[in-house]
Amino acid sequence: MGFQQGLSGLGASAKSLDVIGNNVANSSTVGFKGARAEFADIYASTFGSSANIAGIGAKNQTIAQQFGQGNTTSTNNPLDIAITGNGFFRMQDPTGSISYARNGQFQLDKNGFIVNNAQNLTGWPVDQGTGLVLQGATPQPIQLQFSNIGARATGGSGVTGAGLNLGLNLKANDKVIPATTIFSSTYPTTYNYSTSATVYDSLGGTHTQTFYFRKDVPPAVPTVPPTSTWTVKYALDGKDVNANGTLGAQVPVVAPLSTAITFDATGRPIGLPVGGTAFNVTPAAINNGSNGLTFQMFFDKSTQFGSPYAVSTLTQDGYTDGILTGISVNKDGMVQGRYSNGQTRNVAQVVLSSFTNPQGLQPLGDNRWAESSASGQPLTN
Repeated sequence: MGFQQGLSGLGASAKSLDVIGNNVANSSTVGFKGARAEFADIYASTFGSSANIAGIGAKNQTIAQQFGQGNTTSTNNPLDIAITGNGFFRMQDPTGSISYARNGQFQLDKNGFIVNNAQNLTGWPVDQGTGLVLQGATPQPIQLQFSNIGARATGGSGVTGAGLNLGLNLKANDKVIPATTIFSSTYPTTYNYSTSATVYDSLGGTHTQTFYFRKDVPPAVPTVPPTSTWTVKYALDGKDVNANGTLGAQVPVVAPLSTAITFDATGRPIGLPVGGTAFNVTPAAINNGSNGLTFQMFFDKSTQFGSPYAVSTLTQDGYTDGILTGISVNKDGMVQGRYSNGQTRNVAQVVLSSFTNPQGLQPLGDNRWAESSASGQPLTN
């Protein structure tokens, strides 16, 4: 009997060495989780007292997986992703079977799927119309589209405040331009200041929009409280913009497009339209097959102080067409495509699954695990 007891101890020690050897062999395996051998003693009977029952050896009770946080290292692959804390990447093979991994060494396959050992990384898709993540939907394999991003006209984003936003300071004590002085963009004496912005038509064509600011003569009877007004004139690609959306000189003469900005005694604009000021150039005036230009301009960030003229804000929401030049993943798991026109587009958001008892997961090899009755169902978010 003593021989059998010793033999059981040797068997248990050998199993422990197997576990240790496997841990050592995988010391450089990304996403590998070590294990430890846990032992139990063996008794032939549970009856009697310790004074008359002899144990009959040792056994390997379980090999417990250890899911502690591993080290994080930096790499040159933008698709190498590490998980901080709990959770597993949710993977799907070509047959639709689901497995889970901590190995974040991903790359793109020929079809644009993000893969690891032929397993597709899954996540929530993004509505390309709104840019919103469809959270709560069934996670799907993440696939990048290599088609061009397409162009968007200025004012075409569809969000509140879309168009062109211009914030600048107009010097309060600058000279006034008499109303009898006919504006012309080619004569600097007919305006005080000018600035330019690049805007885009529906084909992604670029156009230079120029703003000309004229300080108006104050009213003969000062207002109470006092105000002062500047008039904005416009040019597009070097031609004056007319009120009817045409460009350049017209016969009969068409009044130039104008916008009045009134400032109160504190230098803040008042009375501006809530929805912005319309800027419109007809398709015929541009004559490149686009829809022309139609967008709103916002001057609510402009001021009139005694400090020198300066532009502080100049933004617009249009862009030209672009091709995919790179991808990245941010700390929230958002997969983004970067395009040659400077734009980024959300593609999908990586989801993570956690388990009530991760030690109950079934090892599959290749740094993957499968759900089991012992692990409980996955909690995906």
